[in-house]
Amino acid sequence: MQITRFTVGPFGENTYLLTEGDEALIIDPGFVEASELSRVQSHIDENELNVLAVILTHAHVDHVLGLDKVLDEYEIPVYLNNKDRYLWNNFGSQAAMFGLQASGFSFDPEPLQVQPEWKIGNFSFDVRYTPGHSPDHVSLYSEADGAVIAGDALFKEGIGRTDLYKGDFKLLEQSIREQLYTLPDETIVYPGHGPETTIAHEKQSNPFVKRQ
Repeated sequence: MQITRFTVGPFGENTYLLTEGDEALIIDPGFVEASELSRVQSHIDENELNVLAVILTHAHVDHVLGLDKVLDEYEIPVYLNNKDRYLWNNFGSQAAMFGLQASGFSFDPEPLQVQPEWKIGNFSFDVRYTPGHSPDHVSLYSEADGAVIAGDALFKEGIGRTDLYKGDFKLLEQSIREQLYTLPDETIVYPGHGPETTIAHEKQSNPFVKRQ
């Protein structure tokens, strides 16, 4: 699997394009400008990729700002964990909190169940429930590729903020310890903001959640 990062939007959010053969997935489309989407589309077109779906690690505003733009271009499903859809259902008010104008969504996403070996096309992930930053948060782990798409649960020497709706530091700490720090040390962490890191580095150097 090839993982390509596009840092977009006013929040410096990482949108990922995952490719496996001629298939692709878009993770957390945070575009604001049309030019940002064009960068992703150019990669898709140049490699003649078939986009299968959008997958959301969670529905905070910075991770879904570009969703409408993607769906205008591609008729594909959107997957989101269904344990708590408050953020999805209140996207418009979320955006207003940050001074952004955006309407809500007129459809319900497909449920992304917490499970091992969830398959879509040529892709396979362990869908791991990692709440604490948000109540709907999941991380996508590919054992075959030694990689985890961690959203805003875990950053390089940082963690997701816990002062937003249903944020909970203790819960996030538990999620990181039980669902991420239990992955092999060499696992590459692809976060929702900032550069890549590894599980080993975070267990040793993360000031918020240290190795026990």
